[in-house]
Amino acid sequence: MLDYFSLAGRVALVTGGSRGIGEMIAEGFLRAGAARVYITARKAAACLATAERLSALGTCTALVGDCSGAAGAGAMAAQYLEHETTLDILVNNAGAAWGESFDTFPEAGWDKVMDLNVKTPFFLTQALHAALRANATQDKPSKVINIASVDGISVNLQETYSYAASKAGLIHLTKRMALRLIEDNIVVNAIAPGAFASDMNKLARDHADEVSKIVPSGRVGTKEDMAGSAVYLASRAGDYVVGGTLVVDGGIAWRR
Repeated sequence: MLDYFSLAGRVALVTGGSRGIGEMIAEGFLRAGAARVYITARKAAACLATAERLSALGTCTALVGDCSGAAGAGAMAAQYLEHETTLDILVNNAGAAWGESFDTFPEAGWDKVMDLNVKTPFFLTQALHAALRANATQDKPSKVINIASVDGISVNLQETYSYAASKAGLIHLTKRMALRLIEDNIVVNAIAPGAFASDMNKLARDHADEVSKIVPSGRVGTKEDMAGSAVYLASRAGDYVVGGTLVVDGGIAWRR
C-alpha cells in the first residue's frame, strides 16, 4: 500500500513553494520520497531559507524569480531546465489576491491576479510540456496539479472579485488542459483549499479559533491535510483521476 503513495525517484517543481500551501506541498513530497524538489519564489531570502530547511528531508533547490504571465513563466521554465531535462510533477501554486470595494476595484487588481492565477499555470505548463512528456508513460504518467480555491466553487462574502473569478477559471482550465495532456500521459488535476494558515489567508493564520467556528469540521487545515492531498494526486494512487478538483476545506464550501 505504501508504494501507491510513494514519490520515490520523482522530480517535482512547486511554484510559490517558499511559504504557505506551496511549502506544505514541497515538504510532503520530500517526506513521500521525491528525489528532488524545486521551489520558486520572488523573494530570494525566503526561498533560499525554505529550501535549506527542507533539505533536511531530501534535496530541495530554490529557484528565485517572478513566474507571472507568459514571459515570467517562460523565464522560470528556462531556469528549471538549467538543472533538469525532465519533470515528473508540476505544482502551479503561486497566486495573488486583491480585495477592494466594487466601486473602486481597479484594473490593476484584475491584471495582477489573472496573470499569476490563470495565465501562469497555463504558460508554465506549456513551457515545460516537453520535460513533462519526456518520461511519462501510461503506467507512470507525469502530473500537473493546479492550486485553485474554494472561492472558485462557492461565493466568499469578501470583495475579492478577480481572485474568485481567477480560481473558478483555473478549475475549468484544469479540465480543458487535462483532456489535451492526457494524450501525452500527463495527468492534470486541481486542489481547491479552504482555510489554511498562510500569509495569503491571514484570517486562518491569526484567528484560527474564530475561523474554525464556521468550518463544519471545526478546525482550519493543517500541513498534513494539504501534503496528503497533493501526494495522493502526485502518486500512483491518483493516476486515474483526470481533470478533477479535490476540495480540501473541511466542508466550508457547502456551508456558505
